[in-house]
Amino acid sequence: MLTGRGRALTVGLMVITTAELLGSIGVFLLLVAFFLNLFGFLPHRARSYQSMNAVGAGLSCYSSYLIEFPPFIVLEGTWCIVAVVALFWGRSKS
Repeated sequence: MLTGRGRALTVGLMVITTAELLGSIGVFLLLVAFFLNLFGFLPHRARSYQSMNAVGAGLSCYSSYLIEFPPFIVLEGTWCIVAVVALFWGRSKS
């Protein structure tokens, strides 16, 4: 099994693991979706909003799995599942 500590990428003077990179991208997507929704640029029913939540939470969940941190595996996994359900639920009602 590949762990988040097992692979690293050097960026300038920084060393970042696979888990950190994936987690950072996931959290970035979640925060962008949150801010766009909060300030009225993206409605919560928009497919792009739900997609950003699903992908962001999925990446964050996988990152948490790589670093073996169960509380965030549960949190992000649940967030991802709910976003995917909302994505397809909205499709059937449209």
